[in-house]
Amino acid sequence: MSPDATPPVPYERAGVRGFLHQPTRADGRGLVLTHGAGGNCNAPLLVAVGAAFCDAGVTVLRCDLPFRQRRASGPPSPSTAAEDRAGLRSAVAALQSMVPGAVFLGGHSYGGRQASMLAAEEPAVAAALLLLSYPLHPPDKPTQLRTQHFPRLNVPALFIHGTADPFGSVAELEAAIAAIPARTRIIAIEKAGHDLKRGHFDLAELVGAIANR
Repeated sequence: MSPDATPPVPYERAGVRGFLHQPTRADGRGLVLTHGAGGNCNAPLLVAVGAAFCDAGVTVLRCDLPFRQRRASGPPSPSTAAEDRAGLRSAVAALQSMVPGAVFLGGHSYGGRQASMLAAEEPAVAAALLLLSYPLHPPDKPTQLRTQHFPRLNVPALFIHGTADPFGSVAELEAAIAAIPARTRIIAIEKAGHDLKRGHFDLAELVGAIANR
């Protein structure tokens, strides 16, 4: 966060819960950003990404998925994944009421997967996707791909992926996204695992890649 930026403020309305980053010089665009299966919207990665986009003039809503709103810890259930997508849809609608321009949708791991599935179902929900550590398959189970919706994904997607991610290699991801008819790009983070904590992570490049999609 830049020295003159406004700190994010809590946001809770109509089933949407999280934090709102409001830039001092807003450019009219927005980003909804959500978390992985084991975290919440206060994950350091999401805070950093949210601050970077806010510094660039984008209004950011970091939100907790419905499963995390129901309980403070524990993984999501496959039986309630549709509710998590509905929660993302509500978050996008909330942000659209605040900004006049394009709204992007992003998430880490499980959150990114649900964001991409929502976009496959409803292409108009977002102008582009930001997918941090997309969970291509469970660790050590490369045949259990989570890509069935990729051929129906007609929204541009930017994948940020660590070269040491056990949920899928960069090569596996490159092969999988060939099925996506929309424009895609992968930014590989050397030596980073699924949490993207290791290796060089250029937030400015990430912001620019979405902004200039």
